[in-house]
Amino acid sequence: MIAEILRRNGSYSPTDEERFVQEARVRKVAKDEILVRRGEVCRSIFFNLSGAFYQYRHNDHSEEVIIDLHTPDEWFFNHVSFIGQTPSNTFVNAFVESEVLELTIESLHSLIARSSAFLQLAKVFEQATTRVHFFDHRMSPDEKYQYILDNRRALLQLFPLKHIASYLKISPETLSRVRERFSGRDALS
Repeated sequence: MIAEILRRNGSYSPTDEERFVQEARVRKVAKDEILVRRGEVCRSIFFNLSGAFYQYRHNDHSEEVIIDLHTPDEWFFNHVSFIGQTPSNTFVNAFVESEVLELTIESLHSLIARSSAFLQLAKVFEQATTRVHFFDHRMSPDEKYQYILDNRRALLQLFPLKHIASYLKISPETLSRVRERFSGRDALS
């Protein structure tokens, strides 16, 4: 199972796969457990084996502002903190009881030192920039929701609409109207 996760990012020898299995750690995560706290340096990348995670910060009113949502079968981490090894300005929390594959920065460096094949894991770091690309296109609320339907449909099953609205940077009321318009389109089809 762990070697299969690795193969999604490139080609690796059986020896490389064994090395990865030795370095990666499967970890159970309780609901509401914090993987990365604001102010601490993110020292691991995670592959979501099961469950759901969210990254957030607090606004001036102490409300959670969702930065990113993570569903099974995807890598996640606090990109800015991990890459720069600087204190995180967000939290990474388990939304439900979950299980992750964890790879520490030390393990990652060890793998790369032992085989250049592990440089292919750079694709994991590129995935983290997708969210920035998504919001840089200044999409309308309808376009954002269509993006979710086309690319991240699992969000709709795992997270409440309040979280999804915050992630999309629209109000829950706007999201409700968008969903209503989309359900109207489905009825016409």
